Amino acid sequence: MSRAARGKARGCRRAAAATGRLQARLLLLLVLLQATPAVQPSKRFLRSGGPRHNSLKIVGSIVFPVKVYVKLNHNSPRILCLTNHLRNLELIDPIFQWNGPGGGLSSENSSVQISPTGTLILRHFNLSGVYTCSIVYKLTAMQPDKNLVIKYLIYAYSDPKNCYEFTARYHAAPCNSSHNTSFKKALLQILSKLVAELSCEVTLIKSECHHVKMQRGGLQNEIFFTFSVASLDREKHNRLCQQSACDASHRLNKAKHLIERFFKQQVEISRKSSEPLPEIYYIEGTLQMVWVDRCYPGYGMNALTHPDCPECCVVCSPGSYNPSNGIHCLRCDSSLIYGATKC
Repeated sequence: MSRAARGKARGCRRAAAATGRLQARLLLLLVLLQATPAVQPSKRFLRSGGPRHNSLKIVGSIVFPVKVYVKLNHNSPRILCLTNHLRNLELIDPIFQWNGPGGGLSSENSSVQISPTGTLILRHFNLSGVYTCSIVYKLTAMQPDKNLVIKYLIYAYSDPKNCYEFTARYHAAPCNSSHNTSFKKALLQILSKLVAELSCEVTLIKSECHHVKMQRGGLQNEIFFTFSVASLDREKHNRLCQQSACDASHRLNKAKHLIERFFKQQVEISRKSSEPLPEIYYIEGTLQMVWVDRCYPGYGMNALTHPDCPECCVVCSPGSYNPSNGIHCLRCDSSLIYGATKC
């Protein structure tokens, strides 16, 4: 082997060894973080399912359709086939008939419950649209029948999918080096393990290597990481922990604090170390974080259209759609259904 080839091989081995030392240092940091009590997160409250539906009653109006918001795949509140005026009257021989987007409603359907007094409960709700109730009644036995139609607009909604989106920069090996790829995989594995016990997941959004001209200096290689941290569904495990500990926002805040400490302690370890900096290392002060709300496709937020549910992801009405995980329903004149994901 020539002297140049031997020198190149030694350089590669030194670079690989430096990357290995950094990965070992990150793993040690992970162990220290998991053994240290987490910082208590600041309180942040997300919108819940609202009042207990088994006691909430919705009354109709003959002036305008009443909007009702039902959490997707949950039971609706009690929806009355009455107005406030009729509730205070004695009705003789009342007959109630409910109709929904698919036609007439009957208690024979397992997803529908109608009481003898015309109160409607929709089970495992997922069919948004116009619901009407017609009531035929008499105020006295001698009077002719009176007929009244009450209209409701019933919308399915879901809580927004919340996540924290982080960006961080690392001093890197040459942009075409495989060491950068190996480091990226190791970093994501460590971050994922860090938040796994909180039922949270880390997702890499993008990773880009750039040549950066330093102020009054030369060029250096830097990796720009962007990743998100989101809480997973933990309803199945609620009975194993206290409600506050299982709450998605509580777990997500704890995950955020763990990640912030992880990057902070990388800087502290580097300062205390007597060894020279490895080829790949975190650049102090570059960690940035934003809170992101997202809605499922076919759902969106609109505080003007839905002032009673301003932080809800409400199903998109006809004339609008949401094709992805955006936050708003977009206009689409050709859309004729609720919850459209295409235009």
